[in-house]
Amino acid sequence: MAISVGAPRQLLRRLREVMAERESAQARLDKVVVLIASNMVAEVCSLYLRRRDASLELFATEGLNREAVHNTHLKRGEGLVGLIAEQAEAMQFPDAQSHPAFSYHPETGEDIYHSFLGVPILRGGHAIGVLTVQNRTHRHYSDEEVEALQTTAMVLAEMIASGGLGVSDEAAADVRRELSVQFKGLALSDGVALGHVVLHEPRIVITKLIAEDVELERRRLAQAIDELTGMIDGMLERGDLARTGEHREVLEAFRMFAHDRGWRRRLEEALATGLTAEASVERVRNDTRARMLRQTDHYSRERLHDIDDLSNRLLRLLAGGVGTAAAGNLPQDAIVIARTMGPAELLDYDRHRLRGLVLEEGGSASHVAIVARALGIAALSQVKGVLEVAEAGDAAIVDAESGELHIRPTQEVVAAYSDKVRFRAKRQAQYAALRNVPTVTLDGVKISLQINAGLLFDLPHLDQSGADGIGLFRTELQFMISSTFPRLEQQTRIYKAILDAAGERPVVFRSLDVGGDKVLPYFRVSKEENPALGWRAIRMALDRPALFRTQIRALLRAAQGRELRIMLPMIADVAELVAARSLIDKEVLILKRHGRPEPKRLLVGAMIEVPSLLWQLDRVLPLADFASVGSNDLMQFLFAADRGNMRVADRFDRLNPAALKALACIVEAAERHQVPLTLCGEMAGRPLEAMAVIGLGFRSISMAPASLGPVKAMILSLDAGDLRTRLDEWLQTKATSLRQELKQFAAEKGVQI
Repeated sequence: MAISVGAPRQLLRRLREVMAERESAQARLDKVVVLIASNMVAEVCSLYLRRRDASLELFATEGLNREAVHNTHLKRGEGLVGLIAEQAEAMQFPDAQSHPAFSYHPETGEDIYHSFLGVPILRGGHAIGVLTVQNRTHRHYSDEEVEALQTTAMVLAEMIASGGLGVSDEAAADVRRELSVQFKGLALSDGVALGHVVLHEPRIVITKLIAEDVELERRRLAQAIDELTGMIDGMLERGDLARTGEHREVLEAFRMFAHDRGWRRRLEEALATGLTAEASVERVRNDTRARMLRQTDHYSRERLHDIDDLSNRLLRLLAGGVGTAAAGNLPQDAIVIARTMGPAELLDYDRHRLRGLVLEEGGSASHVAIVARALGIAALSQVKGVLEVAEAGDAAIVDAESGELHIRPTQEVVAAYSDKVRFRAKRQAQYAALRNVPTVTLDGVKISLQINAGLLFDLPHLDQSGADGIGLFRTELQFMISSTFPRLEQQTRIYKAILDAAGERPVVFRSLDVGGDKVLPYFRVSKEENPALGWRAIRMALDRPALFRTQIRALLRAAQGRELRIMLPMIADVAELVAARSLIDKEVLILKRHGRPEPKRLLVGAMIEVPSLLWQLDRVLPLADFASVGSNDLMQFLFAADRGNMRVADRFDRLNPAALKALACIVEAAERHQVPLTLCGEMAGRPLEAMAVIGLGFRSISMAPASLGPVKAMILSLDAGDLRTRLDEWLQTKATSLRQELKQFAAEKGVQI
């Protein structure tokens, strides 16, 4: 006998009433199985829940012997119930006892029942229990009956997870979420952080599961889906995302799922059973995850991320557009976990409470990485799958030295890292003691150590680190975190504040370097097939001279009576430097014409980061007051390896002889023309790489503030002349990397790397 059309909704309403009753947990569970048995016209209904050891315990039954409750335990995978839990899918058997997996427990008295239907109770795609019905006759349960039992199981899963059924913590424990888990990732910002997980996009807790008005829920869901698809389509059409790359691929996957008719049909079917819109989304997410978790191919399992992200976005829309965790109350030791994040989003967080950052996507040269270093927080990227495992409030340890993340670490791991943090603090104190020590090598070579900056909160690092100045101020960061283009007065105030904080120490302002992977949210650009090689930096400045001249005007006004250093990015041809200097000269003339105070001294420099400039150095350097090597982009272009693409970003070693020879030729040309030369980028901030560039002849390097202490300790223990002799020999070898040779040199000579 099949159930009636309205029976599932009637059952859900009765379940809601049972939830509201003030009774013991067991009494409510007993009522639940009676309700289900009655609704399904079944002689037996039983509820099994998983315990921490992965066994399944009979928690309630209608029809089997009551003495078996809490006394019947099935080992992992045992019996038909264990099979359903392992496979995480509904199964039915017209003659259960003839199935080879059947396991008979005499205390239950189930030998008189033949037909059997069981469905998993799913959370996050994993079975935390099994719900079964049985009948004496040999029968086949209809699709409607299977659907009704699955819907009921989903409601029970949410009730159990929220504590609504009062089930003890020992039961229904999701083992996956109880155990300590370790991940490997890519270090974005050095450090070690112990704290508690904060999900950047908090998961929505579903409190209302059963619909009071199904039509209203259908309208709510349709509106949310329309908003979701419109939002995704809009993001793909925006200039900053209308290009190839990891983020676009993610959004394309979202769009594919959001427009998928099968996904929408399953949501409609879940709604029809009497669930709310939110519960329907969760039901379909759980079923889809359970199915995909059983797939062995890599592609299907990768799509789990997309399902979770899409479902979470839809749930947030249904909840009224809940914002990120930055707007909430953070714990004192927040470790923020996200799939990806922009620099402005990271800056929304309370810096006094933020300890660490973990991303599933993003490269070490990304702009959120730059902000993380400026904030001085431990940060990891490329931590695949962490959002499947981490829950808000979980204890976590971020080790950005070894690239490890520990979720729910054991006490032994916590103790070990507590010792590591104390050791790091001691080491940082040793670096701090070097702050005022002159940066001179063992053979008397003076090295200028400067810091990279880009925001006002970077400025205290200048004094704290003991740096000689700011070798690279990224003016674009202020533009990237602003909702509108900063006006002349606003830019002037910022640049003046920077110069005031620096005092007599030099500051090199890099003119606006946007385009490529540096996107202004309010600045629309057309799609480019290869944006890293496209319309960006000085190219954009020369094509949009009004933007460039506004920035130059603000810099000139801010620097009145002081020295001003302006560096021009991505110069690929001498003509670009000449054209940019001409625009700067015009602004200086306008300043004089209006009788405004001028900078005491104006220096214009060229950034050497495009390989074509290597063959124009003798023409470019005489026109520049100083030069700076942008090692990140130079290495990217030399090896044709996109630094934002993790498949190739680390494919080539920066200590490859080809790269070092390119740097050596720049040093030689700068010495010939007596032009001051600095190197900035990741190479400057890593002791081993910094040692190599000093050996090549660089005498000024600029890095993240946190790197200055370790690099200074290296320099104080280095004989630069000895290393240069060795490098000259090694550069003639056929090796593809000199990393091991440099490490061996450091070990032999006692250089601190």
